[in-house]
Parts: sequence; C-alpha cells; structure tokens
Amino acid sequence: MKLLLDTCVFLWIIWDEPALRPAMREVLSKPEHDLYVSSVSIWEATQKHALGRLEVRSEEGAWAHFIAQREAHGLIAQAFEEADARHLGQLPLLHRDPFDRMLICQAIERGLTLVTPDHTIRRYPLKTLWD
Repeated sequence: MKLLLDTCVFLWIIWDEPALRPAMREVLSKPEHDLYVSSVSIWEATQKHALGRLEVRSEEGAWAHFIAQREAHGLIAQAFEEADARHLGQLPLLHRDPFDRMLICQAIERGLTLVTPDHTIRRYPLKTLWD
C-alpha cells in the first residue's frame, strides 16, 4: 500500500515519539507499504521551526535537517505539483489548515492513503489509516 504521512506522523517517526503507538509503528514498518513524505510536510515543519513552534538542533538548518531525516529513515519524497491542487476547490471547508488541505488533495490526486490521527482530516472523501 502507498501511504502518505501526515506531517505529525513524519515528525513522530524521525523523532521516535511515543505518540506513534507500537501498533501503528508495526503497520508502517511492513515491507509491502511504501511510505511517502510530501514536500508540503517538509515546508510545514520548516515553517513551524521558523515560527518557534518546533525545535531543531542542527547546524545544517531546519529544511536540510528534515530532508536528511526523511532520507535516513528511508521515506520516499513526494513533490507537490500543480495537478495535486485540482481537488482544492471541491473540498468541503471542514479543515482550514492549508498544509492539511494540500496533503488531502495530494492523497486524492495520487491515490495514496493518508496516515493521520486527525479526526477532521478523516472526514474528507479519501482513504486514511490510523489505529
């Protein structure tokens, strides 16, 4: 299965956070699953760092840190492209977070399952996964 990680899930993986429970870690570690990280998530995490909401201790800078961590964890880069935005106008306004809305559109456009604990995101018409 092709899984697109929500930004929080990506961060929980790279920082080994307990918020990502063992059952979900086991699901994500299955070899038949391809784990994707959107450029949207790299942008969101870097923005949160710039706003002082995420601490990154790295001489290389936040953006480079997140890219390096994605690579180190064997996660697949998924660039956000123009075609990914085409569903934006049809999405109901259940969620106003632009980063989440972009991830939703990208998952729909590319037929990916979005891995997210966010209950609001899971109300959209897309495949999601959470334990």
